[in-house]
Amino acid sequence: MKRRWTQLQHSHHGDGERGSATVLVLALAAVAGVLLLTLGLLAGAQAGRAGAQTAADLAALAAADAAAAGNGAPCAVAATVSSRNDAQLAACEVDSRGVVVVRTATTARFAGRNLATASATARAGPPWVRAVELAAR
Repeated sequence: MKRRWTQLQHSHHGDGERGSATVLVLALAAVAGVLLLTLGLLAGAQAGRAGAQTAADLAALAAADAAAAGNGAPCAVAATVSSRNDAQLAACEVDSRGVVVVRTATTARFAGRNLATASATARAGPPWVRAVELAAR
């Protein structure tokens, strides 16, 4: 009888921890899911920002080229280039030296949903303007 009592004690020992590995695995899976979602959101925001900067750079260069050539309105050219790069022209200024400052905006997306508006600014103009600015310092 003593032997049987010992077997019963050992068979019930540790029942309080039964299933704890399952809970641990579920918790780790939840943490991994949150981390992946966060990384996806950050990647979407960065892609939106990069798209806005690319559109601003190209629009500023095209507008500065149009200003230098005297072909049409530089800001109209900037608007066309921005829209072709999936961005909206938010602002455009041309000074008397032919320097163009452009601001574009685009929507950052993740998993087919809009996250936020990303914007960027770019400046372009004749090379001599930068040389004059550097010499004035």
